[in-house]
Amino acid sequence: MSQPAPAPFVASLLDAPLPASGIAWLDALRREHLAAFAAAGLPDTRMEAWKYTALRALGQRRYVNGDAQAATRAIHPAAFALPGVDGPRLVFVNGVFRADLSALDALPAGLALQPLAQALRQDAEPLRFVLSRHEPERGDAFVRLNAALAADGVALKVAAGAKIVAPVHLVFLGAPAEGELAWHLRHVIELGEGAELALVEHHAAGGEQQHLGTAVGDITLRDGAVLHHTLFQNAAVGSNLIRRSRLHLGARAQAKLHVLELGGALVRHELRVELAGGGARLDTRGVFMPRGRQHIDTQLAIRHQALNTASDSVWRGVADQRGRGVFRGAILVAPGADGSDASLSNKNLLLSGQAEIDTKPELEIYADEVKAAHGATVGQLDERALFYLRSRGIPQAEARALLTAAFCRAVLDDLPNAALREHLAGLLAV
Repeated sequence: MSQPAPAPFVASLLDAPLPASGIAWLDALRREHLAAFAAAGLPDTRMEAWKYTALRALGQRRYVNGDAQAATRAIHPAAFALPGVDGPRLVFVNGVFRADLSALDALPAGLALQPLAQALRQDAEPLRFVLSRHEPERGDAFVRLNAALAADGVALKVAAGAKIVAPVHLVFLGAPAEGELAWHLRHVIELGEGAELALVEHHAAGGEQQHLGTAVGDITLRDGAVLHHTLFQNAAVGSNLIRRSRLHLGARAQAKLHVLELGGALVRHELRVELAGGGARLDTRGVFMPRGRQHIDTQLAIRHQALNTASDSVWRGVADQRGRGVFRGAILVAPGADGSDASLSNKNLLLSGQAEIDTKPELEIYADEVKAAHGATVGQLDERALFYLRSRGIPQAEARALLTAAFCRAVLDDLPNAALREHLAGLLAV
């Protein structure tokens, strides 16, 4: 009995040659992951992790891997400039590293920052463990695809005790090109013991396009390390972006994340955090704002694994027109993680009768003396507040934008970079 033909999406990606590194274990790993991706295909809504995000339309599209012109295409720096972000910079256009747009000269002491492809050429062995990590879950098609086809990405390391004050700017720009492109990036970030880093991850639009981008990142914080991470996604409205970020926190490590998801057509971000060392702490603040026909899916999974760990997450969702938002907030307190303190709040607004937000809170506790709070709501703008502003002569559209911005502003109040905070706050009014 013959096997059914793969979906156009799968077939188009299987037709492309695998990137060749010349490193035996890495090339073998890529072949293994591509075979697993081909066998499983794309996940469907029968899988719990993809219940609210259908990929039928994506499965019918065909993509071309790579962009031969990305290395020379004219890009104006204004496409990715951000106020208050003027430190070291690494720029990729359609998945291709751009040395001319990057700022890697005179890096501060203790910071190593380079494209992953360059790091692999210099010495691949230190990266072998993290790149060889297997993904056994059935719904991990895009992680396997990324493992097979990602030829580049970010390699960033902060030495033990180093304090990197100026924000490091990682830019991923989608630019117009012939056909619909698929690009894939793999990131490896490590902060040594007692190190501190301010990091801005920026997905931006360099023009209209309908590309597919996948990104998988591993971020490791050694004991006592501190990470201030701002993720700002404002990709082209027709683009598709699938990401997974994995954070591993050692003892007394702290990660503070501020996340804004504004652009894209189909966007999914899986954020998985392991509080693996005693006294580790995670704070996340996030906003997702689908409008038009956008679909934005955020999957937040926090695992408390050690004594006296803490997490505090505040997320806001705003859907307008026919936009659809998905938020899963899962907290697991593992056996032995006594004394953990976990809190997660997700509040959402629907600005039209056709908008939709699906929120799914999950809480599992297998330890003692745990403090936990978990809640989610979906509602509409307060008509009394709207009436009050209208009665003061403010037009309805402006009044609605003011209330929406105030609702979302809570996620930015503790962002320490004042210039960046004010810039991002200005984008929250819809």
